[in-house]
Amino acid sequence: MAAYETMSFHMETERLILRPWAVSDAEEFCELLAERGKGKPPVERIRSAIGGFLAATEETGIALLPVQRRAEGDFIGYCGLIIGRTTLDEPEIAYELFQRAHGRGYATEAARAVLEAAVATGRKRLWSTVGTWNAPSLRVLEKLGFERDRVSMEDSGEVAWLTRALP
Repeated sequence: MAAYETMSFHMETERLILRPWAVSDAEEFCELLAERGKGKPPVERIRSAIGGFLAATEETGIALLPVQRRAEGDFIGYCGLIIGRTTLDEPEIAYELFQRAHGRGYATEAARAVLEAAVATGRKRLWSTVGTWNAPSLRVLEKLGFERDRVSMEDSGEVAWLTRALP
């Protein structure tokens, strides 16, 4: 495995701040996860998950980061790099925002910042996996230059695998 620079864990864009997780994010993260339609997870489980995110970040040098709007200061979701279905050498970019934040370009803006952070680590390629039903997420990835590699069937349905070479 190649040695990579550690990803930046604090990024600012014109409208957003991406920063490390805090235990205080647990309540809002629960609300975001509840929007998936499978109930609201227990806050203690999410606090534990946040601890896991922080430990994984320390171990891997990549991170999934909370996204907040600069002007309002509110938590609107997350975006970052994860191992997910891929590898540390070629991680996945992942993002999820509250429905109230959809359609405003925030996912594209946050993902573009993460993409730049990935380039700075020295990686050569990123992946993303997204349900084929999720047209808005697929559009974000298209704007960022990701191209479809293949489609797989999973318990949750069809999943598109997209990839993007990094400079």
